[in-house]
Amino acid sequence: MKAKSAAAPYVVWMSVFIIVPMILVVIFAFTDKSGAFTFKNIAEVGQYSNVFLRSIWLGALATVISLLLGYPLAYIISHISARRQSMMIMLVMLPMWMNFLLRTYAWMTLLEDNGIINSLLASFGLGKLHLINTQGAVVLGMVYNYIPYMILPLYSVLTKIDSSVIEAAQDLGANQMQVFSKVTFPMSMPGVISGITMVFVPAVSTFIISKMLGGGANLMIGDLIDMQFLGSAYNPNLGSAISLVLMVLILICMGIMNQFDDGENNGGGIMI
Repeated sequence: MKAKSAAAPYVVWMSVFIIVPMILVVIFAFTDKSGAFTFKNIAEVGQYSNVFLRSIWLGALATVISLLLGYPLAYIISHISARRQSMMIMLVMLPMWMNFLLRTYAWMTLLEDNGIINSLLASFGLGKLHLINTQGAVVLGMVYNYIPYMILPLYSVLTKIDSSVIEAAQDLGANQMQVFSKVTFPMSMPGVISGITMVFVPAVSTFIISKMLGGGANLMIGDLIDMQFLGSAYNPNLGSAISLVLMVLILICMGIMNQFDDGENNGGGIMI
């Protein structure tokens, strides 16, 4: 009982800042401005299906790119000396020590029509590119900000794969590609699943990145919710309904991803 009592502060924190807000979201989603029960807010969410599809598409694209970039880097880091591993992990985490808004503002400076990238292109006699306020800029911002959440769980799993298993596969005649596809990658699946979840969830619900790098033409779910609570079209009931649908979609996606896990933690992957 003494050990259980140590969890009391977390239970209070979770109740006040997680459970109570979620209950309020559900209440607002199924009531109108007068407080009467209604399904109207949930029904109105359907008119924003294009925003949901865009958010899921861009979030999934950013997640795939993060996996393709993050897995090789995590693999390389896991196979260098322990001292260099610490330095590389610090470099991966270094951007996270800066304010999220500052990092996004930096990309605005780089991608603007008269920004640093286009100024460099002009200095070489090349034509300027329209980079800002595009879906590509939004995906780039999401990959930059969330790729550490892909690299860290992958690194955690890859460093714990027993090298004797790799050596055994090589002794049995497997080449490097077969070792990776038959041994390394399957054993790193907990990290892959964890990384995908940790990147996709914030990417699909982001709002500041899409607002600053995508402009008004690339509205995402987070922007839509922000408009309902803080914009001129103040409607917390509809905003709560959109938030509730988003939570359900995220839970479904997480449930699907967890189906690919075999239930074994194979080296300590962080599962959500």
